[in-house]
Amino acid sequence: MAVISSLVPARFLTITSHLVIVITIFWSRDNNVKAGLPLDFSQEQYDKEDANLVVGLSVTLGLFAIELGGFFSGVSMFNCSQGLLSTAAHASASVALLFFLFEQWDYDIFWWILAICSVLPALVEIMLCIAVFGMKKKPL
Repeated sequence: MAVISSLVPARFLTITSHLVIVITIFWSRDNNVKAGLPLDFSQEQYDKEDANLVVGLSVTLGLFAIELGGFFSGVSMFNCSQGLLSTAAHASASVALLFFLFEQWDYDIFWWILAICSVLPALVEIMLCIAVFGMKKKPL
């Protein structure tokens, strides 16, 4: 039980750090968009790629809502497997997004970080919610 009780705050803190970094990228996405464009880009190209990055960031925020909803409802709060997966994924995302932000990586890299570090734990969270609410299984 000691592992689970220490996993809950770690999971919450890594999700929160990932969320704060995503919000920060929302505010300063200009440099990341410009890093992925050629030197002589048009305003249309910039607007298109900026909109793509905004969509990716918005999807990430939606996945946060799903995961935090399952976490705060108690469905997955004490599930050890989901706790480990979520903690590892969000810690990795936090580190990768800090590099994305400070090193001004190309905006295409964000989609890889989104797929690996946000979609995977959210899908597992959805499956746990279906198991608990739909199939009436007890949360672990």
